[in-house]
Amino acid sequence: MNEDVLSTPGHLISLAARGFARLSESRLKPLGFGVGQLPVLVALQNGKASTQRDLARFARIEQPPMAQMLARMARDGLIERTRDPADGRSSRIVLTRTAQERMPEAITTLFQGNREALTGFTGAEAGQLVDLLKRLIENLDQIANAEASSGD
Repeated sequence: MNEDVLSTPGHLISLAARGFARLSESRLKPLGFGVGQLPVLVALQNGKASTQRDLARFARIEQPPMAQMLARMARDGLIERTRDPADGRSSRIVLTRTAQERMPEAITTLFQGNREALTGFTGAEAGQLVDLLKRLIENLDQIANAEASSGD
């Protein structure tokens, strides 16, 4: 077997993801954010989700870890829970004013890190990389959904 498992797309993407996570974490920490919170922060900022269930679906994580993350975010003053006027049993989640004020700098910081990581890439290459990664993620989601369906 001549193949180098350390040169497979899966391994290389994993290394790149960990590198991006370390870079983003170190730059977001002074702003009071963690890299794992990004999908939640963006979903709340853009109005794409406002309940724990919707946030878990949007971020592609299970309910228990989402509940823990939201508890930490509330403790850190990043989110607030408000009663859902349509359903008194559930709550809506919103960003605090502090989080809203810090988001533009966090987004700028993340885009800067991405630009730095893509040094030497042409605009076309960067666009192609994004397109290829999106396709890869779609394939992985389809595989996971098929396996979940066959396991039922």
